[in-house]
Amino acid sequence: PWQRLGPSEQPSGATVRHSWVVISESVDRRRKLRSTRSGVTYAPRLWKVWISAPLAIAVASAFSWFLYQQVLGSSAVRGASSIEVVKTTLTLVAALGAVLTGVYAYRKQRLSEGDAARADADQLTQSYRTAAELIGHDKAAVRLAGVYAMARLADDWSKQRQQCIDVLCAYLRMPAEPDADASETEVRATIVRTIASHLRYNAAISWVEHEFDFTGAVLRDADFNGVKFCGDHTSFTKVTFCGERTTFINRSEERRV
Repeated sequence: PWQRLGPSEQPSGATVRHSWVVISESVDRRRKLRSTRSGVTYAPRLWKVWISAPLAIAVASAFSWFLYQQVLGSSAVRGASSIEVVKTTLTLVAALGAVLTGVYAYRKQRLSEGDAARADADQLTQSYRTAAELIGHDKAAVRLAGVYAMARLADDWSKQRQQCIDVLCAYLRMPAEPDADASETEVRATIVRTIASHLRYNAAISWVEHEFDFTGAVLRDADFNGVKFCGDHTSFTKVTFCGERTTFINRSEERRV
């Protein structure tokens, strides 16, 4: 539609790039909000040492004294010397200590796993930001690299795969610059080919269960041959198909499209 506007009304390159920055930041905020609402945590919360350590010592001392009294009054050790009673008590306390040591080791392992998960999440988040910045770059070659980076991240990051797909679809929904050259056309065609390749039966990692919003996009020579959309919502509203050939052969929609 913008092609029918006058030269002074058509969006400039700076305006389009600014719009992309706003879109990518908005998708990033929605990703963070969903993670917050889902209550994602990476490690158990621990009490402060100055509270837990004295409390543990007090509980251990009280339990040892209680155990000593129970052993002392037991018929099994009746007539035994005080030293034998103490030895028996210490044996039981040592067994309890071994159990507590195992619990501590388990919690330590949980903390280590939490740190590793947090590091992985931070790395994936940084990769997402880098890919988004590449897609919003001035040069088409850099944007093309950003498309491949975002698609690879979507394959590796199953929890946030939908957000990566949203970014790719958002780029297609943005109007191309009036003076867009063949390189920009190739960037958009690459996005379409990347999405379609993940929707076919032989895809190494399938995206068929996710949502796709192509509303208002201009798709040139789109090849959706053999793809399947199984997500809750897929929109082709007001999509413009242009070019020499557009195929939808053997396409199957199993849910609302």
